[in-house]
Amino acid sequence: MSLPELLAPAGNREKLETAIAYGADAVYLGGTNLNLRAKAQGFSPADLPKALDFAHTHGVKVYYCLNILAWEKHLPGVTRDLEYLATLPVDGLIIADPGIVLLAKKIAPHIPIHLSTQANTSNSASTLFWQEIGISRVNLARELSARGIRAIAENAPGMELELFVHGAMCMAISGRCLLSAYLNKRSANQGLCTHPCRFDYKPVAIKVDERTRPGEALWEITEDEDYSRIFSAQDLCLIKYLPWFHKNRITALKIEGRMKTSAYLCQVVDTYRTALNDLTSRTFRPKLYLGNLSRAASRPLSSGFFCPTPTTFFTPNEEPEKTILARVIKQIGPTSWEIATKNPWDTQAPVAILAPGLNRPVLSPASYRLEKETGEAITMAHPGLTYFLRTEHPSLLPHLFIEKSQSQSV
Repeated sequence: MSLPELLAPAGNREKLETAIAYGADAVYLGGTNLNLRAKAQGFSPADLPKALDFAHTHGVKVYYCLNILAWEKHLPGVTRDLEYLATLPVDGLIIADPGIVLLAKKIAPHIPIHLSTQANTSNSASTLFWQEIGISRVNLARELSARGIRAIAENAPGMELELFVHGAMCMAISGRCLLSAYLNKRSANQGLCTHPCRFDYKPVAIKVDERTRPGEALWEITEDEDYSRIFSAQDLCLIKYLPWFHKNRITALKIEGRMKTSAYLCQVVDTYRTALNDLTSRTFRPKLYLGNLSRAASRPLSSGFFCPTPTTFFTPNEEPEKTILARVIKQIGPTSWEIATKNPWDTQAPVAILAPGLNRPVLSPASYRLEKETGEAITMAHPGLTYFLRTEHPSLLPHLFIEKSQSQSV
């Protein structure tokens, strides 16, 4: 039985390269508008063919997001995008709006359509309806339990099923939220969410009774001196359940995060890729995977709706330490690499290469040298700048990352 496809976000070219370097089987991306991450950099019409060529050269599929819930004013732009996409080797279109589904079938009938989680498919009857319409894959609602997912898989056996397994969850049903539109005039359903659920709020004393329950406090918020994120959902983390997804023949496992950094993406994709590969060798190590994912987490990691009783696996006490130091851009000589720094790098300390497979070979300070373009050695590299790394190690490759060493031995 083949492994589920690992589907990773690619918000821009750097994230595309990162996802592929760490083992994604497929990526999902969008243009500069008309998708649910309109604030992501995305890919312009000029950049998209290059992205497709890069991914396909590495054997990775590309799914293009056109998953806004469209207003009338959006339809001309949607039509133009579909006409352009019809000329490109896109492997699938991710769509939520039924009207856009029909436009895609008319304008680009040769491109498979994947139904977005925004469509909130939560039962087998809906799944079979979309199958009859011509949808080849459905990303099921995040509100489903394992039992609900299994029932759909059993009752709609001909449909490819895709599930989110990691990343941010929304306080609303599959992202159909009006908070951002109400507070900031930016609609989440047009990809312009300002994430008010993550804002800090200060509760004031309020007690709410419901008409049929007089005298019974249905909700009560008491005054507090501090602000808190009372609407903010935990992040989803289903890595412990990969054997279940494999057993139940789920087609694709999706990681959320087109707005996340490439430093975050490398850790998450590497962990899920390693876990999936470990299934085939019968060396599944959930404790190791959760430990690695917790280092990239800024919010609690939980099982969401998947389990009958929600389980929180990890709760950060503070913002995660910024351990990622740099990204390898390209090799410029036998032992010379161009790098882009992400955080301050003290060259007197050991560092580790984030090699695929959760392999973390350590470079001692004596085994590497960091230089400016002039060849001058430096002791401290600053974020946002380009430097040159002189070292010799077989694990170093383009698009990989370097981090602070977690090992005390070098």
